[in-house]
Amino acid sequence: MRLIEGLAATREAARPGFSLALAQVLQCKEEIPLQTILEKIKKKHDIIKTNKKRIRNAVFGNFFGILALSQSGRLIKESDVLLESVQLLQSLSQYKQQLQDLPEKAIVDILSETPEDVFKKILFQALKTDMCSAFSTPSQLHLLLVVLQHFPNVLKPQNLKSLLGSSTILSSENIPKLIELLKIAAKSVQKDQILPPLALDLVHVALQEGTFEIFWKQLVENGLLKDHSGPTSYLCLRLLGAMLPLLNLSQLNLVLTGEVMKHYGNHVVSAQLPKRFRFAPEMEKCVDSFLESTQDEAKQFMVIKGFSCLTNNGHPIIPSSWKVVCRLQSSVLLKYVDWLKSMFVSPDLATCIDFCTKRQKENSQPADRAQHSVMRLRTWIVSRLISIVENDRVKKEEDLVMDIARFIFFHAFFGSKRYTSDIPETEVKLTVPLDENTRDVIANSFFGLLSHLNSLPPLGNSAELGNRNEKRVLGVTADGNLWIYCLVQYASVLLSQERSVRIIKPFTQKEREAWDRMLRSVQDLQKKSKTAQKLEASAFQLLFLFVGIQLFMIGNDSLVVLSDLHKCLEEWEQKKSKKYSMLIKVQEEPEWVEVMVEILLSFLSQSSRLTRQVSKMVFTRICPHVTKEALQLILDVFNPVSEDDEECALVITEEFERPKSKVDSSHEEEMEGESDSEESEEVEVYGNEDGDDSDEDKSGSEQEGEEEEAVDENFRMELMKVLQAANVVSKEGESSSDEEVDDETMMALDNNIAALFSERKKRLQAAKDEKQKMKKEKTLRKNFKIKVLDFIEIFLVKQPESPLVFDIIEPLIAIIEETLSSHSNLQEQDYLRKAADIFKNRLCKARSYCQDISDDLKEDLHKLMEQLLARASKQADSSVSLYCFSGALYLFKVLKGKAIKPSVIGISKELEETGSGQVDSYGNLDISRVTKLYQGVLTQFMTRRKCSLNGSMFLDLFNRFPVMCVRLLPLAITFITDGVREHQRGQACCLVQKALQSQEVKQSFQASKWSELIAKVISQIKQRLKTVTAIKLKVEQDEIRKCLELAHFLIKMMTQQKLHISLTELIPILQSLEQLQDFCKISQFYWHIMRLLGFNQPKMVKVEPQLDNPVAAKGALKKKKGFLPETKKRKNWKKKELPVQENVQTGKKKRDGKSDEVPKATGVGKKRKKKKNPGRKVADESQTNQGPPAKKAKRNPGDTTPARWGKVKRKKIKGSRS
Repeated sequence: MRLIEGLAATREAARPGFSLALAQVLQCKEEIPLQTILEKIKKKHDIIKTNKKRIRNAVFGNFFGILALSQSGRLIKESDVLLESVQLLQSLSQYKQQLQDLPEKAIVDILSETPEDVFKKILFQALKTDMCSAFSTPSQLHLLLVVLQHFPNVLKPQNLKSLLGSSTILSSENIPKLIELLKIAAKSVQKDQILPPLALDLVHVALQEGTFEIFWKQLVENGLLKDHSGPTSYLCLRLLGAMLPLLNLSQLNLVLTGEVMKHYGNHVVSAQLPKRFRFAPEMEKCVDSFLESTQDEAKQFMVIKGFSCLTNNGHPIIPSSWKVVCRLQSSVLLKYVDWLKSMFVSPDLATCIDFCTKRQKENSQPADRAQHSVMRLRTWIVSRLISIVENDRVKKEEDLVMDIARFIFFHAFFGSKRYTSDIPETEVKLTVPLDENTRDVIANSFFGLLSHLNSLPPLGNSAELGNRNEKRVLGVTADGNLWIYCLVQYASVLLSQERSVRIIKPFTQKEREAWDRMLRSVQDLQKKSKTAQKLEASAFQLLFLFVGIQLFMIGNDSLVVLSDLHKCLEEWEQKKSKKYSMLIKVQEEPEWVEVMVEILLSFLSQSSRLTRQVSKMVFTRICPHVTKEALQLILDVFNPVSEDDEECALVITEEFERPKSKVDSSHEEEMEGESDSEESEEVEVYGNEDGDDSDEDKSGSEQEGEEEEAVDENFRMELMKVLQAANVVSKEGESSSDEEVDDETMMALDNNIAALFSERKKRLQAAKDEKQKMKKEKTLRKNFKIKVLDFIEIFLVKQPESPLVFDIIEPLIAIIEETLSSHSNLQEQDYLRKAADIFKNRLCKARSYCQDISDDLKEDLHKLMEQLLARASKQADSSVSLYCFSGALYLFKVLKGKAIKPSVIGISKELEETGSGQVDSYGNLDISRVTKLYQGVLTQFMTRRKCSLNGSMFLDLFNRFPVMCVRLLPLAITFITDGVREHQRGQACCLVQKALQSQEVKQSFQASKWSELIAKVISQIKQRLKTVTAIKLKVEQDEIRKCLELAHFLIKMMTQQKLHISLTELIPILQSLEQLQDFCKISQFYWHIMRLLGFNQPKMVKVEPQLDNPVAAKGALKKKKGFLPETKKRKNWKKKELPVQENVQTGKKKRDGKSDEVPKATGVGKKRKKKKNPGRKVADESQTNQGPPAKKAKRNPGDTTPARWGKVKRKKIKGSRS
């Protein structure tokens, strides 16, 4: 009974829980009869006998009771209970306000599990009335459609005719009724943004009856789609995506070439603004699930082809990188690629579903619309083919990738004369010739594809051939050749077939000779790549191939680069021979590495991703040969002096791409123009707004916001001369004349003034253009520097043990210092972040470093360390100082090397010596020189009030190099008292504590010297604590805390090591701190020390507050609060004097100044806050000041009504107030 009662629970979340629990009980306990449970549910939740206010709960109780019977799985076995349950659900369907369409859905669920014979014998007659009125409501129609699908033998066409008057659902007379019902169903699920189940069931019935064409043409396209409302439009689109798996090829062709597809394309083009609802992602999910579920190759190809043929003025509306292509089978993918290539060669716009939006129809169309559409279609096809290669999820073989690359390369730079079997691309000629703009687009797309191929991992089975533990080589085919090498070979074949192929931009004689020489050099290098010089040979090979294939795009520049590369190659080959090493060569010309670096830097000046990628790959392979001069060429890029040098060899250029042509911008303009057009045919729903802003408003606001240029004096004088020449304005010293000017003079004056203002406008525009040009050049220059930082990072990673690494330290610090001091924008922040990351992670934290240090280099490194530390102490920004200090620590590590730790006796003897002898255990480090250096820096930090150094730097020094702790410890001890400010004295305590914690420091002292050192530190602490007079400021509190932490550490260490050092003088000094104001701020650290010295912290005694009213105090003593624990007792009772009746009514003040105004009842007019004990309330005025009552007080009729007296009393009070 408890479960049955819970079916009508007030809490909505509890009803399904009780229903599920009841279903589980009935499923496990089959001895419980369902008839008994059903009778108890009807009796307990009788709607007729239930109070009016509880009808909602009773309705839900009946519904969830039937739901529990259905979920138990036993309802189908008992026919009588099944019939009664369905009849009860039919009676509940009238409560639409409470249940909406839940009873009909429950009946549908029951029917889906009911056998056909049971339905025919029991439920058919019970549901006959609902089926006869199927066209009345969507739920009744849905019920009929479910019956038709599940029990086709029961509801035959003759039976259906007797029920509805027609043997089929989709008949011409039923179409208008179905349209109205579908409109109602679409509006009912508008907020849920789903497809109504009724629509999909109607598709099933149409397929079952063979009337799908009538359904799609008359019901959807000529009915719902012409309603022009949001819910019905999205119903058609969702129906299109959901029914794809249900259709055959002919039906798919009907759907994908109809008006609904055009409507979908119109929606995609129109819904461009961010606030508009976009259906494209939902359609993409539907197509993706269809392609994943079906294995029919014909259906897959038809769907992907149908969506690709939906075009807007020739441009398909699906994105070129549509991700659903990864679901295609291999054979379908090959067929789809062939279809794309055939559409490129012979564009068949008749097979496309092309449309124009309302805004495009109103605007003027181009004269050659067909040619314009073909250009847009071909541009999209090239992007589509490239996206197939770039999509890692698409399963493809090397043959397909090479086929796509060859196709794009051929049509970018070549044309077909006649067919030859060696070149498949010449099989079909272009039906529509390619214009220059389209070829530029294809050429740039090819170089983008080449950039991806250069980093492409092995494809197909070639990825499984190699060992998994081996590092995969990117950018090569299965046979080990570079992708770019395969394309160069293909280009060579094309150039050799002059009878069958023509090149669009023919090579000159020099270019053809350079091409042939490049091929010969690449073949020679390919043979040498198997020798020991594999990296250098592959670098030259990659560079030759890249520059060679650029001959088709930029021939003149490539000729110069190829000539330099050949010289570098010859010099590299000579340098390998033994004869070259015997020759004495005058260094008049630069080394081959320097020339290579200059070439790579010139590549980086172009904003092409491919050139940047090739440059990094080549530089990685020639890193071992980089000389000091070659590295200096890279570092000169960051030198601010060289930026203003007019003779600088580097020229920062624009991106290696053509300006945006009409072909590229036309689609974007049309899409943008459509997004801000007036309302389209479909109405946007789901709370989206049309934020349409006209271009005129934008341009007007920009013009209003522009500041007027001030008129200069020269222009004023020229204007005065023009006016005076026409006698319009009198000259100085002459009286003005009132003579009228004839028309010819006025016309000449107008022309002169117009010419003057036009010239001034040109000057202003030229100045503005120059300013924009300088700003753009600055941005390009900074972008170039960011790219060059990649070379620095590569060199530090590949050659960390090179002595040239030390030349990079100061330039990187200069970059950080310069960028931090300037007003940095986003680009400057990226520049700074990258430089700082390289300096910190690639340089200072490098595990490998230079081991072979000569005497000259050792002296240079010591000087560099001195410069870095001096630079760190002079910085205005502490962050820059930190990088300088980190660089000095890196040099310390390099000079010290991986040396053996010095012995205890060796260090102790050295500390006693005053000489500057060098200890062999420190490697190349001059310890005495470095010690003096760091002592000076530490002294500056401790004695200067404004210093960019901080304590964390010296803590890092102590932590990484304990050997410096021994030498800086005596100096740090003195600064416990001699520090210039509280912060420095506190940092001195931290440094001393860090040094004393090191085991190396302890082992460096003998036992007697160690005790003297500890005693000296304690003496310094005593001297500092004696001078403490106040600890109000935070810096003073931090200093005392660190001093006490040091004292606590020393006392604890003395106890552990059993050192006999007297602390009698320290105790009274510590005890004097208790008398200071704000002692509580340091009390925790203070008592940590005192507990070690044998003093316990006194317990805090809580003092009870004295009560002013002795009567209240006496009552509080007499009355007890029970046996509650201390934490549960109510302690803050309001103590008031005995009120007077007059004061209660008038609200006068008492003698102590407190008011006797009665607080307003919280239960009247406002929602009361629920209390744990609502009955505890002061009822009588005589008990106001008597403290907490021992028992519940009796209430008078006139008292304020408490919250638990019920709603009736509150209503009476409200009525009396009103």
